[in-house]
Amino acid sequence: MKKFNKDHLIFLPLGGSNEIGMNVNLYHYKGKWLMIDLGAGFADDSYPGIQMLAPDLTFLFENKENFLGIVLTHAHEDHIGSVTYLWDKLRCPIYATPFTAGMARSKLSERNLLKEAEINEVQPGSSFAIGPFSLQMIQITHSIPEMNAVVLRTDYGNILHTGDWKFDPDPVIEPLSNESALKSLGDEGVLAMVCDSTNVFNDRHSGSEGELKDSISKIVSGCSELVIVTTFASNVARIKTIARAAKENGRRVVLAGWSLRRITGIARETGYMDDIDDFLEEIEIRKHPRKKLLVICTGCQGEPNAAMNRIAQGNHPNIKLTAKDTVIFSSKIIPGNEKKLFKLFNTFVRLGCEVLTEKDHFVHVSGHPSRQELTKMYELVRPKVAIPVHGEPMHLHEHTKLAKSLGIENSIEIQNGMAVKLAPGRAEPLTHVTCGYMAVDGINLHPGDGEVMKTRRRLQNDGIIFVTLCLTIDGALACEPIISTPGVMDEEQNRKTLRDMSEELIEIIEAQHDGSDDHIFKVTRKTLRNMFRTETGKTPPIEIHISRI
Repeated sequence: MKKFNKDHLIFLPLGGSNEIGMNVNLYHYKGKWLMIDLGAGFADDSYPGIQMLAPDLTFLFENKENFLGIVLTHAHEDHIGSVTYLWDKLRCPIYATPFTAGMARSKLSERNLLKEAEINEVQPGSSFAIGPFSLQMIQITHSIPEMNAVVLRTDYGNILHTGDWKFDPDPVIEPLSNESALKSLGDEGVLAMVCDSTNVFNDRHSGSEGELKDSISKIVSGCSELVIVTTFASNVARIKTIARAAKENGRRVVLAGWSLRRITGIARETGYMDDIDDFLEEIEIRKHPRKKLLVICTGCQGEPNAAMNRIAQGNHPNIKLTAKDTVIFSSKIIPGNEKKLFKLFNTFVRLGCEVLTEKDHFVHVSGHPSRQELTKMYELVRPKVAIPVHGEPMHLHEHTKLAKSLGIENSIEIQNGMAVKLAPGRAEPLTHVTCGYMAVDGINLHPGDGEVMKTRRRLQNDGIIFVTLCLTIDGALACEPIISTPGVMDEEQNRKTLRDMSEELIEIIEAQHDGSDDHIFKVTRKTLRNMFRTETGKTPPIEIHISRI
């Protein structure tokens, strides 16, 4: 277990600084640890059967006695999603604004943990303390209500943790970013800024949600039949944009997907949907002309169990597609999801639908800052130290170069697990701690490099061989070995080969003087490994079951 100097002010990311998503950030001050955000991330093909990833918090569990709690900047899945999976292991207080707190409660209720959790509501723009940390929230624009950057005031100086943000003159969800508070903080002095890097390669302004509404409304006006739009369920600003575009074109809005209904319900409870008409339930789609409806559904990243994928496969109980329907993906294509998304696009095209994506139409604006907006933020805040986060290594590298070009010489290129001493003295990396990914598998969490996932990867690549041996008490074979080869051989086509293997295995087992289970197990494994290497050029996993009669 790594221990840190009690007098050191330290920043330590455990997620979000090798990838876009799964943001988990720790701060150490006067011997105590505070977490900002606890996000989840999408799994790629290297995690068979897994859709979501959570962070490995081994380091934090080892230092749990000095852990004070979690501050949530906003309610997007990549900042709050792992509360569902990991709060039970942390058992710590949560601090969040009312909307974000509502989302946290909903997530904890999924695991019947709501009554046990301490959720402290703090108002947007307010100040409060947690142990030695003095905190201030600064309201800043994003695509969800109540996004707040966090200021951590310490004896060494102020830290600004931006979270996700942009400067949007017409954000759909008020208020505008509090630029005056950011400038005042800069005037006060900022030791370090930990800042979003997602769109550092974009030279132009990230775009306004208000402008997007006009574009989507124009697109919908040209659609003759049913319109289906998918976006992230937590993008409340986009849901409002789509709903307003639908109303302008005389269409009622149907919500498809449980997570959409959950988040819009919380948005209504907290006053962020007061100006939006009530949504129709899925089952009500049959009561209205298709050309008078617009469906907002989950599944913008091709998630197998989401509404969009079920609609594409014809498995949705209430929503069926016909030729001339229009499908709009109002979201970014996240790196790693390209294959499954393009497969989905092609499915819709084969059904005769028009498919519109960010690649060919103005149907999406990012909630993250472009290079122009990053430059403006540095001009407002003027930190002594820049620490880019929320990005893949290429994003963090480019952001570091940008910060240096703006005069922030001490710009640190970080990665998950890297502890950075911010003070006293010059800010610099100290050491690395344990970090990584946990695969979310139903109600279970598996280490990303653990035996369960290693076995799944081998099965995915090589198949598996099952062998059953039935032996008498004195070690003789009671019947022929049963060899099954799912994913390795076609058993019908290779019946003779498997029969020959079985006969050879019988001869070898019957020639053994040691009839113990352990010895027979080893001999069988070695024999079959050699056989299958010869026949297939591969060595699949072999599972051997020995029973005695």
